[in-house]
Amino acid sequence: MAFKRLKEVVENAKKEIKDCRIYRDSAICRFEITAEAFWKCAKVFLKIKEGIVCSFPKGCMRELFSNGHVDENDLEVLLNMIGNRSLTSHTYNEEVAEEIFQRLGSYVELLARLGGLQCLGYSFYLKVRFFKGEVRKVLLI
Repeated sequence: MAFKRLKEVVENAKKEIKDCRIYRDSAICRFEITAEAFWKCAKVFLKIKEGIVCSFPKGCMRELFSNGHVDENDLEVLLNMIGNRSLTSHTYNEEVAEEIFQRLGSYVELLARLGGLQCLGYSFYLKVRFFKGEVRKVLLI
């Protein structure tokens, strides 16, 4: 759902007023969720498909490349995406936010081509524990 909303907000932001910070900030929040979910899906994908255990986002992206699931250009975009994700969660600077926002289109294109959050053809369920202890499965797509 986050990936779908990220695509929507990036597309709508292009149609709306260029200086609208609401669209930019919304897109960045969706980007954070999407990037986080993608690397965690990639982690599970690599464990299931290749038997590889990776613990860090950039390491998982490098393993996708090493095992032939993405090419060198895709790897560069994925590493930039993870780097930008780290920037959004640790600092907030208007100039950095605008730079990241300008790059979101390339991230959306790549993730869509890779299968979004289905992680290269696999769909994953995430167990979510609600505040009353109830556990539900949520499909990450």
